[in-house]
Order: sequence, then structure tokens, then C-alpha cells
Amino acid sequence: MVPVFLLPETVVHANGASPILERPPHWMTVQLTLGITSIVEQESLELLLEGSPDGAAWPGTPLAAFPQKFYVGTSALVLTLPPEAEVRFLRARWIVNRWGRGSLEPRFGLYVVLEPLA
Repeated sequence: MVPVFLLPETVVHANGASPILERPPHWMTVQLTLGITSIVEQESLELLLEGSPDGAAWPGTPLAAFPQKFYVGTSALVLTLPPEAEVRFLRARWIVNRWGRGSLEPRFGLYVVLEPLA
């Protein structure tokens, strides 16, 4: 099956969320890939995968979360999604932080891909 970009390569400067993706039918086991293409020193990124039954309410507990990231590179997680009745919509949400000298505005180049496995 074809991978889906939850977030095409983009530059973020603040906390945010990807557009909402309606879960394709029969997606159960998926691989979530986070690619960080650019970064400045002294900053961190957290990425969460969230699910919703209706696309309006997003429960507080994420379906998956990457540990904090500080460097350029790719990371992947494999997870089993809850039944379609419980999670019909998906989105990625990120939390950025910057500290130290100079501008305190974070700057990350990143992308997020979701692909079904088997």
C-alpha cells in the first residue's frame, strides 16, 4: 500500500498539528516515520500521533509518541491502531522548545509519513 504524508516536508516555528487524515479502511498495523531535515542548536521536538472518532474531539492520550528529538535524522515507530469505530481520524501534533542564546524561536524542517504494514 502507498504511504501517506500526514505532514509533507515543512518548516515549523511553533507548536502545531497536521491536517486531519481520514483513516483508510482496514489499516491496522502502521509505521509512523518522522523525518527531521533541518534544526538549529539548543532546541527540541516532540511528535505525537493522535486519533479521534469524529475529527472534532481529540482525547488526551496519544496513540504513539516519539521521545524528544534534538538532531537531524529519521525515526520510525510501528503500532497497531485501535478499531476503526474508535479511531476514524488521525493527525500528527508537535511540541517545540528552544533555549539558550539568540532568538528563542524554534525552527525545524520536518515531515511525517504513515504507511500500512501487511
